[in-house]
This record gives sequence, structure tokens and C-alpha cells, in this order.
Amino acid sequence: MRKQFQQDNLIGQSNALLEVLEHISQVAPLSKPVLIIGERGTGKELIAERLHYLSKRWDQSFIKLNCSSLSENLLESELFGHDAGAFTGASKKHQGRFERADGGTLFLDELANTSGLIQEKLLRVIEYGEFERVGGSKTVQTDVRLICAANEDLPTLAEAGEFRADLLDRLAFDVITLPPLRHRAEDIMSLAEYFAVGMARQLKLELFEGFSSSATQQLMDYHWPGNIRELKNVVERSVYRNADTHTAIEQIIIDPFDSPYRPTKRVKTKERQQNTAADIPTLPDEVELNSVEAAPASPAANSISFPIDFKTHCEQSEVQILKQALEAGQFNQKKTAEQLGLSYHQLRGILKKYNLLDK
Repeated sequence: MRKQFQQDNLIGQSNALLEVLEHISQVAPLSKPVLIIGERGTGKELIAERLHYLSKRWDQSFIKLNCSSLSENLLESELFGHDAGAFTGASKKHQGRFERADGGTLFLDELANTSGLIQEKLLRVIEYGEFERVGGSKTVQTDVRLICAANEDLPTLAEAGEFRADLLDRLAFDVITLPPLRHRAEDIMSLAEYFAVGMARQLKLELFEGFSSSATQQLMDYHWPGNIRELKNVVERSVYRNADTHTAIEQIIIDPFDSPYRPTKRVKTKERQQNTAADIPTLPDEVELNSVEAAPASPAANSISFPIDFKTHCEQSEVQILKQALEAGQFNQKKTAEQLGLSYHQLRGILKKYNLLDK
């Protein structure tokens, strides 16, 4: 039986959305790889589902996997399977996603997070339609349409040597780039009403009273960095908070953390560990606290004029170190990560935090 396709973020009449839908209709019937590029929360998985269910493989398996959720070894085993005895604990043969998706479609999300080993094996599957299970020597044939997604610019990564250019060439038979919600302003209220009605049904409300003009203005004015996923959460939260009033929603609860009592200081992991009861030494009763000599101040501490904004000062120091490390590594992010004792993905996360990725 054909699975019912959910279209949570395919609601609307904006030109940006209609162009994407037309693009999908053109490429869906082909058994060629497709790349879906878009910011987080734009609905990449839903687009992949639509591609599958509009294709000739619609009655076969649609298998999906988030590549960022597993380590390299687990991801390799999950994609290609393993034979019994391949590693400790592998007591029996395990079918990977490529085997399970045979005849259908395999959707791989967060493709940019895959290692060179995984990318090499993916390239072989695309080119020859075959692979070996982990720990096995038998070649397994598979007929799978591969759809991949990423929220990063893969050509830029390929130019920097951080993603296989030959794999990118094979995957990019066609590329569907999803518009962020801020470029689909005409669709915001249609989506909001859809999510609101769905939440009202979950709460068993008799009806959804709608959005007031001020609430509508809030929804339209917000920039939606989390896109449709964020909109869904915000609308459902606002409906839930307003459920007992039986009136139109007046206030949109965008930030659930917003509170006058919200802690503003960041406690680092080491500080948390040092502040646990188990780590705090107990002084003997006869030892007075003022008898404990203070550690001499470091030269760096003496050069700072107080008061300061501690958080800003630390962030500025981190940015300076990052810039120096990037220069020392000739702006190669893999070399920079090694110099800082970080993994490649840890470094990219920090660079994103400080908007240094494109610098």
C-alpha cells in the first residue's frame, strides 16, 4: 500500500515554493542521484520523500539515515552492513541500509559530516552499484536511488579538500536548493494556521480561534532562523499556552527560555566538575580560611583593567586565537583543527559560532 505523504512544509503559494515543486516534478521520475541543499528546518527530508513517492520506485522502500548521528565505524556498518565476526559483538550478519533499500530510495541527511572512507565507499556504490559488508569479502549488488542532503556549501568544501570532488560530481546530477522561510513570507500564515489547527486537534479543542492582528504581525516580523521547524514549534507552543482562554492568540511565544530569572553566566564543563560536592575538599575545623595563601596573580591578569565584560573578553580572545590558527594553517580547516587539538567538525562548529566560516 502506498504510504501517505506528509506535506507539512509544502503548504503555500509563494513563487519560491512553486519553483521547488516544479523542479521536484521534473527530476522525480529519473533514477538519478539528487542533492538537496538547505538551511536547518527547511524540510529536506520531506522533499526527499516527495521525490521518492513521485518516482517509479514509490511502491518500494524509502530508507533514511542521518549521517551526523553515528561515528565513522557505526555509520559504515549501518550503511553497508557487516558479516558475523566482523568486530567484537557482531554475532550475526547485519543488513545495511543499502541492502534494505534495494529497488527503492536511500536518503542520507547531513552528508557533509561523512568521512573520507565513507565518501569513497559511497562513490563506488554510485558508480558500480556494488559494495562489501564490513568484515566481508563477498560483493553485494544493489539498485538504489540515492538522495542526499546538506546544510553546507559542498562545492566550497570540495575546493578546500574537505569533501571528495569526484563524489560531489556524481551526486549532483541535479541539485534542489530549498528557500529559507524568510524568502517565503507569503507562506508564513498558511503554515502557521496549518500547525495551529493540528495542535488544537491534539489538545481536543473545539476549534482554533485564530491569530490576532498583533500575533500575526509578530509571526511576519520574526526572521525564523530555524525555518519551518521553528515555526511549527512556536505556533504549537503558543496554541498550547493559549488553550484555556478560548480567544484568538494574542501573544506568540517565540523563545521558551525568555525569563527574568534565566541564568546568564556560562558555566564551563571543568568548572561544573570542580564544583561538585565530591571534588570540593573539606578543610579541618581548626584551619581558618584566611590562613590559606592566595595564589599569585598571573602577569596576564595584572594587564587587565577591571571591571570587564568577562564573556565578551573570552569571546574576543577565542576569535583572535582562531584567526591566528587559520593563518598558520593557510586557511585549511583540517590543518587548523589539528593545530588546535580539535576535530574538523568541532572546529567548523566554533567557526560558525563566530561567523568565521567565509572569512
